[in-house]
Amino acid sequence: MKNRLIRFLLLAIIAISAGGSGYLISREQHAPNITLSPAATPQSAVDKLLRTSFATTEGQWQTLDAWRGKVLVVNFWATWCPPCREEMPSFSSIQTKYKDKGLQFVGISIDSIDKVRDYQSTEKPSYPLLLGSPDAMGLSEALGNVSQALPFTVLITRQGRLDSVKIGRLTEDELEARLHTLLKQ
Repeated sequence: MKNRLIRFLLLAIIAISAGGSGYLISREQHAPNITLSPAATPQSAVDKLLRTSFATTEGQWQTLDAWRGKVLVVNFWATWCPPCREEMPSFSSIQTKYKDKGLQFVGISIDSIDKVRDYQSTEKPSYPLLLGSPDAMGLSEALGNVSQALPFTVLITRQGRLDSVKIGRLTEDELEARLHTLLKQ
């Protein structure tokens, strides 16, 4: 009985010290893999995302508005999130394939600058990685990520309108099927 109590207390301490990261990981593992209707998301949430300034890994500030006129794929991710890391190589490949047709991927990391820089130097994604402040998950929630799970991907049209969102891993086939339509508009 005493050993069980000690084990329980140790697990509780570990869980508390893991903080929000463990919370998001556990939520992601059980998050539904769904696409939400853009009609459920107010345009003001998309406008706020486009106007928000995010830090680059070089210490500059960047808004997504700089890419208005392009089809934007905005991916909320973290270095500690396995499904996030799994989808990023295909995102890089698609970015390279369609960049001349007006496509722009942007990764918004919910992580420290050092971890993002390490990831960037090792994996060399073909698109910019920006740093989300604690408010970034609030932005994702306003866009339909009510579970605040990662990865979370948002597709925005050339006109700055929400096309669709995806909670969970986005496959290359799913994304390319949607991009074929968006890039023709």
